[in-house]
Amino acid sequence: MKFKRIAIDTSKHVFTLHGVDDQERPVLRRELKRAQVESFFAKQQATEVVLEACGGSHHWGRLLSQLGHRIRLIPPQYVKPFVKRAKNDRNDAEAISEASSRPTMRSVVVKTVDQQADGIILKHREMLVGQRTQAINALRGHAAEFGVVAAKGLTKVAPLLAVLAADSAIPASARAMFARMGDHIAALDHQVAAVDDELAALHKANPVSQLLAAIPGVGPLGAITLALTVEPGNFASGRHFAAWLGLTPKEHSTGGKQRMGKISKAGNEKLRQLLFVGAMSVIRFAKPGSKSASAWLLQLLQRKPRKLAAIALANKMARIIWSMMSRGEAYRRQPIAA
Repeated sequence: MKFKRIAIDTSKHVFTLHGVDDQERPVLRRELKRAQVESFFAKQQATEVVLEACGGSHHWGRLLSQLGHRIRLIPPQYVKPFVKRAKNDRNDAEAISEASSRPTMRSVVVKTVDQQADGIILKHREMLVGQRTQAINALRGHAAEFGVVAAKGLTKVAPLLAVLAADSAIPASARAMFARMGDHIAALDHQVAAVDDELAALHKANPVSQLLAAIPGVGPLGAITLALTVEPGNFASGRHFAAWLGLTPKEHSTGGKQRMGKISKAGNEKLRQLLFVGAMSVIRFAKPGSKSASAWLLQLLQRKPRKLAAIALANKMARIIWSMMSRGEAYRRQPIAA
């Protein structure tokens, strides 16, 4: 039987299928085990297959496209409004099909194997940094139970451990655990440093990353993260790229009156954080005559708060990044403000 579209609600072990014909009538409602999916679609004529965008959906997108099917990945937040009252796997699959039938529905580009492989090192570093922060906060919290208070930051760990080890009022069992926690933090710090060395090597070998590092506020880590994560061809313009990063304001307009709110914070949180931190570093040293401070930025800082100006600068950086990546051009430094 020929289908116009088959939507798949994926899970760990059981996949739910919802197929429609040319009149959008449901003609397929079926559940398949994971091992049966490939053989089922190998027997079907080429059709449109729709899934919710997630990490595993890119694998199925590549696999099913090799079988001749057309793949669409729909962001989950766009599928949710189409789910009916009773939420179950069949209704979820039907909602995916309904969402993909809308003419203006947006979709996500299927990632290649290399793109997903390159992203693992970035996600692994993010996980290690999170674990290190969690371990440091646990150490500070336990130290506070014995009246020893320390400031935040990785550089404060060694002095804190020295104070805890020398305090005879703390029981020996607690001091032994503090030493263990210090060893754990040191091990995590060593792993983060090793990953940073790998990223530095990737940065030196990546021509796109080398170009992006010339932008004020974009360091080697931010440059290689952008080079490995962003595919400029997926965006129509730099404005669309900035909106994808969540650096554009939410709109609450009605009755012909435009109301702009806070930034949407949509898209890749890590990239948005890197651009914001880079913008803050530029603003920190922004003064007349500095190489990174343009007349536009200096005038903006006179009118707006620093963090709001940082968002505006991050938005501008995002547009510059898209332009450089899509055209392969080098960064053209702006004239120094008098």
